[in-house]
Amino acid sequence: MTKTTTAKSNSPRAHSPGTETAAQILERERDLLIHEWLALVEKQEDLMTIQLSSEDRTGHLPQLFSDVIARLHVNSSTKAPISVAASHHGDLRRKQGYSVAMVVEESRPLQVCLFTTLHKHTKQLDYVRLLPDIVTIADEVDAQLKQQVLRYMAANAVVAVPKVH
Repeated sequence: MTKTTTAKSNSPRAHSPGTETAAQILERERDLLIHEWLALVEKQEDLMTIQLSSEDRTGHLPQLFSDVIARLHVNSSTKAPISVAASHHGDLRRKQGYSVAMVVEESRPLQVCLFTTLHKHTKQLDYVRLLPDIVTIADEVDAQLKQQVLRYMAANAVVAVPKVH
């Protein structure tokens, strides 16, 4: 017995009827993702040393999720664009008193929430696209984290430079 596949089913962007893409699921679950991310962050004692309202802690997430979702809609080999939202977030967290290590620690629950959400919806997922989408999500979240840290460090470098008279 031989299994026959069509060229379309081997395409990384093929979409089977009755299934959803990771982007569709993440978009639909955005509010729940934010809630779950906050619950995970609130368990991190070091992050909770910085007193912030829920809105101040999560305000950056809608745009960061939009960036992830937008990235999923383009070719998986596309290089991650610089995220303006991630840059602003790096500035904000520095002003709020976060350390670079805290910025990194805050990013970890983001991937956990994204991948857990996809796992909860495995029956709806288009498996042909799943692995490329997971790679894209991880790359986008890492690119956002890099942008946050670069912006944080650049702002610190500007503050540390003595003024010349």
